[in-house]
Amino acid sequence: MPGRNSVSEEDLVDLHGKVAVVTGGNTGIGYATIQMLARKGAKVYMAARSEERALEAIKQLQSENINDGNVHWLKLELSDPREAKRAAQEFLEKETRLDILVNNAAKSGPFKLDEDGLLDIMVLNHISHFAFTDTLLPLMKETAKESGSDVRIVNVSSMAYNRVKAETFATREAFNKSYGNSFSGYLDTYGHSKLANILHIKALQRRLTAASIPITCIALHPGAVRTAGSDGFLAANIPYLGGFLAKYIAPLVFHPWRYGAMSVAFAAAGAEVAEKRETYRGVFLVPIAAIASPSEFALDERLQEECYETTEKIIAELS
Repeated sequence: MPGRNSVSEEDLVDLHGKVAVVTGGNTGIGYATIQMLARKGAKVYMAARSEERALEAIKQLQSENINDGNVHWLKLELSDPREAKRAAQEFLEKETRLDILVNNAAKSGPFKLDEDGLLDIMVLNHISHFAFTDTLLPLMKETAKESGSDVRIVNVSSMAYNRVKAETFATREAFNKSYGNSFSGYLDTYGHSKLANILHIKALQRRLTAASIPITCIALHPGAVRTAGSDGFLAANIPYLGGFLAKYIAPLVFHPWRYGAMSVAFAAAGAEVAEKRETYRGVFLVPIAAIASPSEFALDERLQEECYETTEKIIAELS
């Protein structure tokens, strides 16, 4: 399906009375996504670790014609799946519905094993988001039972996933797979976690569809977008030239936040998705909001199931 030149608020459904959660929303793509959803009337929770940064971002949003009270902070610590689950439980105490969940927050390199013996980049980018989603899922299922509901789960992946030729996700060792400490190694390890984002969406959509639960799950690549994370990755991992590239070259080759948010907002609230739900179930989008076929590894149902089931086991072991 061909892409678009742009996506604006006009391309989104009316979101008054709807509730959304966006992780990592105090800056970058997440911030611009919240901006678009809130302007359509959604009550949006900015799920982020730092209260100070979140409140600063919310104040900035209010200065940009976002109604006071439309955006709220939800403390979310993604470095620990147990904390991610607790954040979801806190949300469940606040709200009686959830229409949109956007798993956007991400970490690049460098990376290390955490106190649980898990690779921290995989924990933040995939395992904690899985725990967060899984805890919120019962409420999303209840919301989906309502007449006229349009519940969606969106995982923001990256085209870096396409660098990875995964053989298995059946073991903890597979989740901890590191591709080395070079620039390309960091990028490949990041891509490994971003492949997990797509596998998660594919397996989750299959489960929901089999149970006749009308929730639309979408994974996507937002495009080459300049964020604090991308600048930091360049500066930290390219000796001598990284800082120069981040400051002077990145603005010339990377897109602004709103460009990346276009596909995300479309996946979360696009009117076309509402009109053609069967077409968009479990799809992978590339800029701008175009359906694309992901790699053979992302489409491999064995890998999808291994990733889903092993993630469940890891989270259960941490409980």
